[in-house]
Amino acid sequence: QVHLVESGGGLVQAGGSLRLDCVASGIIFSAYQMDWYRQPPGKQRELVATITYGGNTNYPDSVKGRFTISRDNAKKMVYLQMNSLKPEDTAVYYCHTYRDFRNYWGQGTQVTVSS
Repeated sequence: QVHLVESGGGLVQAGGSLRLDCVASGIIFSAYQMDWYRQPPGKQRELVATITYGGNTNYPDSVKGRFTISRDNAKKMVYLQMNSLKPEDTAVYYCHTYRDFRNYWGQGTQVTVSS
């Protein structure tokens, strides 16, 4: 059973930084792409960062240059470093992977950016 647990959210002022962590279990971690999504209040969940098993990364324009995704395969961890945070980054952030035709999500961690 794949299990993802996020941590590291909180309240930060605009311009500040946060790092989100996600630990995975029940998966051959190094073999799978890992993603971070977010869901702002009243809006759809959206992809904010992807890292392939080979370490290639991808970001939407809304976070490019501010967010950095990384992974530590030995620790089964994926990280999201968020810099220059804006109030519009306020959302619940979710760790995600896809395995055997199923999506797996963590429970989410709240990030609130005050102006």
